[in-house]
Amino acid sequence: MKTDFLKSLLSSSGLSGFEIPVAELIKEKWASLTDELDQSALGSLHGLKRGSGKGHSVMIATHMDAIGLIVSKVSGEFLHVANLGGIDIRVLPGQAVIVHSERGDLSGIIAQPPAHLLPEGEAKGAVALKHLLIDVGLSARQVARKIKIGDTVSFATEPTEMSGGLLAGHSLDNRASVAALTLCLEELQSRDHIWDVWAAATVQEEIGHMGASTSAFQIRPDIAIAVNVTFAKGPGATNWETFELGSGPTIGLGAVNHPFLHQQFKELAEKLEIPFGIEILPGRSGTDGDDLQISVEGIPTIVISIPIRYMHTPVEVVATKDIQRTARLLTEFVAMLDADFLEKIVWDD
Repeated sequence: MKTDFLKSLLSSSGLSGFEIPVAELIKEKWASLTDELDQSALGSLHGLKRGSGKGHSVMIATHMDAIGLIVSKVSGEFLHVANLGGIDIRVLPGQAVIVHSERGDLSGIIAQPPAHLLPEGEAKGAVALKHLLIDVGLSARQVARKIKIGDTVSFATEPTEMSGGLLAGHSLDNRASVAALTLCLEELQSRDHIWDVWAAATVQEEIGHMGASTSAFQIRPDIAIAVNVTFAKGPGATNWETFELGSGPTIGLGAVNHPFLHQQFKELAEKLEIPFGIEILPGRSGTDGDDLQISVEGIPTIVISIPIRYMHTPVEVVATKDIQRTARLLTEFVAMLDADFLEKIVWDD
């Protein structure tokens, strides 16, 4: 798998609510892969790849926003920050970051005060975000001139090719899925398909799935596929809720996932000899699928996920072959949708 596009996504900011930088990259890539490309009022990207039939459409939703930080207070030469989305605070001290200011990007590091300067009891375990500071190397006067409250802060970790076909970087949640959807669009250029395909790169998933719910309401697809990431096995993460890197995508099973679509994806993966896992999602999935399913009058939905290790840290890790397998599964599913598929969908578990 060529990783140039994915690496460009991982080198971009585009935090929840501030997705413009990464949206521009995706827009440029999808322009030649879709028949129509527009942006919702909330900022989500919608790319339409027309099928040969009339009327039926499938929406494939991947979210492009990422977790990060936002400046909440300027204190002399140091910055206090709040989180945008869920962040594992244990890994923050010592991380390199980029402060995105109207006057230009500034490199910085996250500093942790010495233990004896922290309030009593606060030095035990992970130090709370409210005590961490960002140092950009400027004087208090320069900081006041260049940085303001509300400036965003993204991780500066560069994507790294690892042994065994693994790739590490920030924002693989969920730009690994954006890459998989892009591969799907590329493969569909030479494939016949009856249904229209709406490719969506949604906004604000990490803070409440707002992009998915509004995009589904606008597009009103007949069925929806939420493509996201799930937990890979790693240090201390070895139970039934985790999946091996390189073991293929997971197919959701549970309330959010329509049982008919689950069965169709399972049978298709078996037919194609694509390895996969079954991800048990008994309640809400924590993905865009939660909101896709209940948009408009209800949309039959399935959640397909790519395993990643160290989720919500600056060093998430993915097996690139899992991205490829996900793309192929999506492509073949779109290609198999016939004119009568919608009539076959019944809620029967």
